[in-house]
Amino acid sequence: MSSFGKKGELPLTEEDTVPPPSLLVPQPPARARPEPETLRPGTTTSDAIHEQVLQKIEPGVAVQLTREELTTRVQHMVAQIASEQRLTLNQQEQDTLAVHIVDEMVGLGPLEPLLRDTSVSDILVNGPFMIYVERRGKLELVKLQFRNDAHVLHVAQRIASSIGRRVDGSSPMLDARLADGSRVNVIIAPLSLRGTCVSIRKFSRNIVEFSKFTELGTVSSELARALEICSRCRLNIIISGGTGSGKTTVLNALSGMIDPGERIITIEDAVELQLQQPHVIQLETRPPNIEGHGEVTQRDLMKNCLRMRPDRIILGEVRGGEAFDMMQAMNTGHSGSMSTIHANSARDALARIENMILMANANLPLRAIRGQIVSAIDLLVHTERMRDGVRRVVEVAYVAGLEAETISLGTLFQFKFLGENPDGTLRGTFKASPARPRFLGRMEYFGLAQAFLDTLGTRSENLEERER
Repeated sequence: MSSFGKKGELPLTEEDTVPPPSLLVPQPPARARPEPETLRPGTTTSDAIHEQVLQKIEPGVAVQLTREELTTRVQHMVAQIASEQRLTLNQQEQDTLAVHIVDEMVGLGPLEPLLRDTSVSDILVNGPFMIYVERRGKLELVKLQFRNDAHVLHVAQRIASSIGRRVDGSSPMLDARLADGSRVNVIIAPLSLRGTCVSIRKFSRNIVEFSKFTELGTVSSELARALEICSRCRLNIIISGGTGSGKTTVLNALSGMIDPGERIITIEDAVELQLQQPHVIQLETRPPNIEGHGEVTQRDLMKNCLRMRPDRIILGEVRGGEAFDMMQAMNTGHSGSMSTIHANSARDALARIENMILMANANLPLRAIRGQIVSAIDLLVHTERMRDGVRRVVEVAYVAGLEAETISLGTLFQFKFLGENPDGTLRGTFKASPARPRFLGRMEYFGLAQAFLDTLGTRSENLEERER
């Protein structure tokens, strides 16, 4: 029997390596020690030990242990089985196998190492044998796999049961949130022809500030300063972009400029925002139950939060009828509110908001809707994940007004592509457009108008003299 004791300690006896009886499934008394088991054709040593450990462990007892306690006991069982059956596994292989078994029992199986990997931002499971991850803005296929589709479905059902939901033939789609805040979407057969597919957007605990954005090439120093001023001066800001373009990350950075004395209410489908202010109320939607009742939408929460005396309202993503309520709130004393929207450009973002308001209030004339939008929105920030994997703010526009039937936009900053570097990254510049947007008066009230004009390269002049 090999020794598992640390240096300076007595070696463990055979009795020490046997896990406490309470962890084991009750077994009939053994009449004689069995001969070493012959592995089935195509079965690896690790797979054989894995199956035997799972057969011996009592699940009801295992779930009452902490992860560390369970891992220690599973390590003892792996060592015992390997010794009894004279299977060749070194200490590192035994420890790795024990971790995999624990991941299978109380975690998400093959996905656990990816959830622990801080370089991974998205995990995409396309059936049992194809798992992609996103690192630094690029997708890559990993070697990890599930055993079969039933294994993937079991993991998906474990996620669903942890939040009191279900995913099966009668409810084949699921939106959920893991304990660490990561967002999960599940879709199963027959809707998915590849079998069970799982998409996980990992929750990042790192708050990215504008200084870091500048280092990453997301913004220039002038653009970063301009956005900080816009947030501090309580402008109403919409952040647009495609999926995974960094909208929420930019929104988090903008929220860092909010005064700690303000009362902030956030509304999200799944909580992602990480505001650092002390007075923050986070509201989260609720899907319908199995009978189809009890749903609470973003619009329901939007209407309710107006009765909660907010200074600022931050809507995680506007995607439906709540767009109308958001415009109303921005126009009725809740300046400094922010939201994100999926769109291909700043102009498209306004068109999408129009369509959402029309769907919610079909009887409103289009000119009235556009008038609401012009009065409500001050700034549009458009982000993109570019082909080198870097997420950049590619356009910052301001709402200039309503000309005839068209909303007029002005450009403050725009990313100009110049070429490609030898390492594959894109080379470009954030070009500022000298302008005097209509919200300059509000910036003057906060004493930051000239600082904002300096970021645009606008000629310095005394604002009071200009107004006279």
